[in-house]
Amino acid sequence: MTLPVKVIAQNRKARHDYHIEDTFEAGIVLHGSEVKSMRAGNTNIKDAYATEKEGELFLLNSFVGEYKQANQFNHEPRRPRKLLVRSRELRRLIGSIQRKGITLVPLQLYFNKKGIVKVQIGLAKGKDKLDKRATIKEREWKREKARVLKNQG
Repeated sequence: MTLPVKVIAQNRKARHDYHIEDTFEAGIVLHGSEVKSMRAGNTNIKDAYATEKEGELFLLNSFVGEYKQANQFNHEPRRPRKLLVRSRELRRLIGSIQRKGITLVPLQLYFNKKGIVKVQIGLAKGKDKLDKRATIKEREWKREKARVLKNQG
């Protein structure tokens, strides 16, 4: 996958709360005022998730603040937004969602090279407390190891 050009929003908590098994890139259907608001940085995907409705994927609970200059043509901040993926990926994702314990979590919202808004979605399985503690312990060990190696060499 190519690296995003300009990151709009990240969901850092997702990697702490979930095991990310696979990632996908999806387009997203937006109104003009939403794109302007995203360019201004007024976006949050911290509590968002993706789900299937009537054979299509939708991003729910994502926040895109209102764009002040849009006046009466403004959008609803927490509306469901349709995700655009290829039909083969869609069938695979819907099949994965229907399994127990699997969910779709947005990891990143960004503009690609052409200036189009894309969403990086992770196929995720929830962690329990022991897994979270192990992740923190491993991260601290790596940090400590790097510090020791830096001081020695």
